[in-house]
Amino acid sequence: MKKKILFRYIFSEIYPLFLTSLFIAVFIVISTKMFSLIEMVVSHGAKASHIIKILFYLVPEVLLFSLPAATLISVLIAFLRFSSDNEIIALKASGISLYYVLPPVIALSFIAFLLSLFISLFLVPWGNRNLRELLFQVVKKNANVGIKERVFCEPFKGIILYVNHFSPNRGIMKGVFVVDKRDKREINTIVAEKGRIINWPNRDLITFHFSKGTIFSTDRDFRSIKTIEFYSYDLNMDIGELNAGRYSLKRKPKEMNLNELLHEIRRKDISRIKHNLAIIELMERFSIPVGVFLMGIIAVPIGMQIKIKNRTIAVGVGILIFFIYYILLAAVKGISETGYIPPAFSMWIPDIFLLTGSIYLIKLAETDKEIRMPPFLTKIKRVIKK
Repeated sequence: MKKKILFRYIFSEIYPLFLTSLFIAVFIVISTKMFSLIEMVVSHGAKASHIIKILFYLVPEVLLFSLPAATLISVLIAFLRFSSDNEIIALKASGISLYYVLPPVIALSFIAFLLSLFISLFLVPWGNRNLRELLFQVVKKNANVGIKERVFCEPFKGIILYVNHFSPNRGIMKGVFVVDKRDKREINTIVAEKGRIINWPNRDLITFHFSKGTIFSTDRDFRSIKTIEFYSYDLNMDIGELNAGRYSLKRKPKEMNLNELLHEIRRKDISRIKHNLAIIELMERFSIPVGVFLMGIIAVPIGMQIKIKNRTIAVGVGILIFFIYYILLAAVKGISETGYIPPAFSMWIPDIFLLTGSIYLIKLAETDKEIRMPPFLTKIKRVIKK
């Protein structure tokens, strides 16, 4: 009976903090993405309905990113409160072991694990896939494709464009300079007084219509050059060749479901890097949920060891651990792409560190030994106290 009461007490202390931390983390991440969304409205003429859909498709990935931090910080703050109010000492004095307080934490961490696993396996690829298709349609309907005045840009693969004056609403360009490198045999340089962008709604095609200009055509070795003057010239672009990767319809590993990822891994006609990227994505979809679970476990001994009532410091410690985890995850992903470390193993390195740290810290907390901080952290702690 006492165990059930203790379970309910600890769980009721943690889960409101978990929901609050998750909401705050999601709100902060979404807020940081609003700047790029506002830029899309200005540059590409996206509608309010597009922005709402984009935010909706972003939520799964934001949730997956926020769950480790929410789990860690909620458990950390709860056990910091238990420790600062001497409730942990009272439990130990009553003969209740540390392992009796772990079940409610394990239960909450397991719920977070299942939620993150579902989001990782199903919602994130669904959201990324729909987001890419929506962005593609936004760019297709607004054919200016991010062209800016007096700035060299590469809106399409192999096309370098410079415009002296540009009217996005009308699609009118003045003082146009274009370098077309799509042909493997020759390079075409187009200089025109005026240009106009024509979007074909029923075709995956954008046409650059130039007026009064000259085409300079040279071979790849620059041994010969041809000059063609024109009054009217059309340059057709396949919408599927948009250079901005996020607008392409070709699926990336982050947008594939499990079956597509396994098929990609089994393919023999892909490069080594693409093969490694597919394995990395597959392993990451399972390793991050496991990391969410371990974040809750490692927070227990850390919260018991911090002998202060200031929750801000607990949040700071949680954020520090969270960022160390993601920095390590990003580092092993970068190394795994090259194949120096097998991706199937390397993506579990952050979880191995969390598991090892959890076991070590729980053993210390069980024997009432304090965590020994490195000298540089001790100095930082003294500075903060001053």
